[in-house]
Amino acid sequence: MQEVVSVKVMRESDEATIKNKIPSLELMQRAGEAVFKSYTWQGKTAIVCGGGNNAGDGYVLAALLGDRCRLFLLCDKFSPDGKICFDKCVKSGVQYSFIDESTTFDGFDTIVDCIFGTGFYGEVTGMAKWVIDKINQSNAYVISVDIPSGLNGDTGLGNSVISDMTVSIGTIKTGLVLNEAKDKIKKLVNCPIGIDITGERYYLLDKEDFLGVIPQRKNFSHKGTYGYTALWGGCEEYSGAVKLANMSLSSLKAGCGVNKLIVNESIAQAIAPYLLESTLFKMPHGFNKEKIDEALCGVKCLAIGMGWGKGEEHEKILSYILENYAINLVIDADALNTLSAMDLDILKRTKCSVCLTPHVKEFSRLAKIGTDAVSFKKASSFAEEYGVIVLLKGTATSVCNGSDIFFVQKGSQGMATAGSGDVLSGILCGLLGYMPMSIKTVALGAYIAGRAGEIAQSETNAVSMTSSDTVKNIGKAIGEIYGY
Repeated sequence: MQEVVSVKVMRESDEATIKNKIPSLELMQRAGEAVFKSYTWQGKTAIVCGGGNNAGDGYVLAALLGDRCRLFLLCDKFSPDGKICFDKCVKSGVQYSFIDESTTFDGFDTIVDCIFGTGFYGEVTGMAKWVIDKINQSNAYVISVDIPSGLNGDTGLGNSVISDMTVSIGTIKTGLVLNEAKDKIKKLVNCPIGIDITGERYYLLDKEDFLGVIPQRKNFSHKGTYGYTALWGGCEEYSGAVKLANMSLSSLKAGCGVNKLIVNESIAQAIAPYLLESTLFKMPHGFNKEKIDEALCGVKCLAIGMGWGKGEEHEKILSYILENYAINLVIDADALNTLSAMDLDILKRTKCSVCLTPHVKEFSRLAKIGTDAVSFKKASSFAEEYGVIVLLKGTATSVCNGSDIFFVQKGSQGMATAGSGDVLSGILCGLLGYMPMSIKTVALGAYIAGRAGEIAQSETNAVSMTSSDTVKNIGKAIGEIYGY
């Protein structure tokens, strides 16, 4: 579990450390040394520096590399500590030149990007844009110090250097995890240098953080031991037989004992041939209290909304479940759209333990905000206000319960295909059939889905893979965590 912080918290923590513990020049020295130790340096290295403290880290690195490197300066401007480190480089014989349109990185094996730090905001322009383009067009191995220059340190958006490795200094910033970060950073390494974090922090989870979450299976057990679950989705317009079957199978592969697929009776015949291990429950059109009670009898977890479409009585159905059932409830897709048209205070009164799984547009409808205003912080505030867990889908999935925020960065390009969200809902339903609703369990579901997608892509390719490929690899993803 790695800490993640905002740029503001990182800056304030840096300032507090300098004031109370470690001089700024010493921190710069530690940062440069950390970058030096993070890579096996071979051949010739170009170190490209801007005018701030990020450049100072590059000067420290240059002094350590000596005649194996050359400095390329974007401007004749230095921070106070950076000037001290630059003068040391020059005194030791490190060669440097100022960047102009004749600059080339031909012949360099490695390029180190020290142009901008995490405090950069806005669009890159002028010579900085030119040199970033040059770096991205080179054949060298690119290392960014703290953040790829041009990438927003909070949002992970922006035209930036594309790094083979980014060496984060101190603590990972949110911009190294969110949105475009995964396209700009092939490998992320964090190097603590003694800065104590003094503000709010979030957590990036990896497989070791889920050890012990899934309980050990006993021989003396049966299918009922691991929970009866139900998935409610599909409609005449979006029957999606194969997708619904995949969703149901993913629930079973996540470990529940029995899964029931609840569908409108008008599409049941089309779906039945695709179901092998799951059972099928035919639901009459509209609101039918007796049939709902029959369908949910003994169910520990229900996932609802996938391919549900629009129905005149959907609000009535969802309200009835929220008001009358003390179960784990995953609300996804069309059920989220149904919920967004309702009085959300029902979430404060519900007997259910609720997990919402929106993408950005769905969350904007729920929270009544524009898509540009959607963020993991907004999702966390929503979770706190309504007493739910929010899984906000994205390149990095954010899982919030109002007090903690977890990031899961698993997933692949090939998962941008129909049915991937349904598979995630199925996995969550399967896990929550035999485990209590918790932020860690929901984050585990996101991890399993993302890792299964990564494995699927490695076995096929990003263009050709489908959601069924992800389903096939759920077992491998779980096995990696638990050593099965």
